[in-house]
Amino acid sequence: MDEKKFDVITFGRSSIDLYSQNVGSPFNDIQGFDAFVGGSPLNIAVGCARLGVNASLLTAVGNDKVGEFILNFLNGEGVNTHTIPVKYGTRSSAVVLGIEPPDKFPLVYYRDNAADSQVDIDDVDSANIADYRILLINGTALNVEPTRSATFYATEIANRNNVDVVLDLDFRADQWHDYRAFGLTVRAILPRVKIAIGTEEEILAATLIDASQVTIKEQQISAPEIKGDIDESIKQLLSSGIEILIVKRGEKGASIYQKDGSREDVPGFPVSVLNVLGAGDAFASGFLYGILQGWDLKKACRMGNASGAQVVTKKGCANFMPTLEESLKFIHEKGGF
Repeated sequence: MDEKKFDVITFGRSSIDLYSQNVGSPFNDIQGFDAFVGGSPLNIAVGCARLGVNASLLTAVGNDKVGEFILNFLNGEGVNTHTIPVKYGTRSSAVVLGIEPPDKFPLVYYRDNAADSQVDIDDVDSANIADYRILLINGTALNVEPTRSATFYATEIANRNNVDVVLDLDFRADQWHDYRAFGLTVRAILPRVKIAIGTEEEILAATLIDASQVTIKEQQISAPEIKGDIDESIKQLLSSGIEILIVKRGEKGASIYQKDGSREDVPGFPVSVLNVLGAGDAFASGFLYGILQGWDLKKACRMGNASGAQVVTKKGCANFMPTLEESLKFIHEKGGF
């Protein structure tokens, strides 16, 4: 790669996250909440910064106290915030989350008139994407204008300037007017992407053409059940122009698929799960760290798995991302890379 001023810039949503203080309680019985920060690109930027990566976040906040809360946290974490404009007349996003292990984690988004959906082409110009080694884009940022066009524009700049584009699929069902629109938009941007990261459900959503394939699970609006042939979906995404597809498999680790048809499974780290929310973002931050170090894909995924495994034992996302020292110690104690 060319010499770049910064390591990684992540682009997309940011929010205040209100997590249930009553772990295990049904959502309707929650008595109080802890205030953290969240949003997949924000979580990834913080995770990268804690690992020592020079990371920036391209998002937007409203002229409100929630925006100040988000910026204050990011500044404290060493994430570059010069790429975060204040959008007057909008609101910083919020998410309310329940924690009901082992498999219920209901969440409600408050994203009407969301500031981060107003990031536009001018904001991308101001962010100087060409100064970075990696641009990470986010599926939810593709759901509305102007952030959709801004994302496409950011990838155009990246492709022209030797900046690797990584896509976090981040399918959030209730943020799309039609689930099929998610797949249509993702498939349009994939030719500009080098590496895509997602769960099996997100990969199925990215290739969805029949709405009858979708079943919404109770209290799991953001994680619908989608039927389909995962192997065919993986082949379809790999034929779109991307070089690498990373499939996150939770406690089983991750799988690396490449254009040549190869697959390599990378085992995870067994831990007791408290909260799965944010684990995928932690994986992405650890994986990006490894890529930036010049590691091979397996070792980078192993680092990602370690970050994810540590976060699932915690109550929140960005606030609990591991440091480099913590991750290397965790990996050593679990048998190494």
